[in-house]
Amino acid sequence: MAVYTEVADEELEAFLEPYGIGQLLSYKGIAEGVENSNFMLHTSKGTYFLTLYEKRVAEKDLPFFLGLMNHLAGKGFACPVPLRNEHGDMLGRLADRPAALISFLEGVSVRRPQPRHCAELGRAMAEFHLKGRDFELKRENALSVSGWRPLLDACGARADEVVAGLAAELQAELSTLERDWPRALPQGVIHADAFPDNVFFIGEKLSGVIDFYFACNDALAYDLAICLNAWCFEHDGSFNITKARALLQAYTEVRPLDAAELAALPLLARGSALRFLLTRLYDWLNRQPGALVNPKSPVEYWKRLRFHRRVTSPAEYGLDI
Repeated sequence: MAVYTEVADEELEAFLEPYGIGQLLSYKGIAEGVENSNFMLHTSKGTYFLTLYEKRVAEKDLPFFLGLMNHLAGKGFACPVPLRNEHGDMLGRLADRPAALISFLEGVSVRRPQPRHCAELGRAMAEFHLKGRDFELKRENALSVSGWRPLLDACGARADEVVAGLAAELQAELSTLERDWPRALPQGVIHADAFPDNVFFIGEKLSGVIDFYFACNDALAYDLAICLNAWCFEHDGSFNITKARALLQAYTEVRPLDAAELAALPLLARGSALRFLLTRLYDWLNRQPGALVNPKSPVEYWKRLRFHRRVTSPAEYGLDI
């Protein structure tokens, strides 16, 4: 369960009072998320989501994350909305942690996405990119290509504990990406973590996107490459071109990709695979005994990286070009 900080009843009630959400009826810690402490609250006026931000989320970035959700929701994008207290603040403190109270979003995540889910995601991500264009705050992507070298160096030769020869393979891959990474693609706010567990559905319709705590400014097509990796591979490691086609076609119907973005897509997909491989590898090699959250194996993203390395044209992702 992703609860790292316990909250005393009296502290919680004092924190909630300026929000005017009625009497607290019940609350419980929930398992969603691995970075923060999360609670579901039921009050006499409704259901709400309380997040306490732990040390892996920089407090200076919270105005960007909360402001982005508020901005997108104001433009009709389906996402949770941070509540303001009687002082007009979206961010407070609880149990000596920064904390925010956020509206509850109906829906469930899908464990085995189908092409129709991928199409819904594609349209939503294009809308996200368009509606975020005039968001004024900026946040650099600390986990883009310039941030991968320190992660790899921190893992070093221990990468071979996961897969024999992995350390040398990753060194060569990163050198290639550092040299060839596209730096002149259309930029904007990206979600950067739109995995299936961060996208909710009611029936077959997407009901909203959650967890904006990796959002940042970067190449818009890189966000699409993250989605390709997260949604279009099966549990046996195979690439599902039908899902990829549904995702990309739905996206481009709302926001067409230019020629440079199309050409860069295989390299962006390699970079996306390497980014998640490295963060998973670091967490895997540094997991703590008794930790509440089990780290995810980096091997599946190593396999996805190898797949993308064989791709020679964006047509291999199902695009009609």
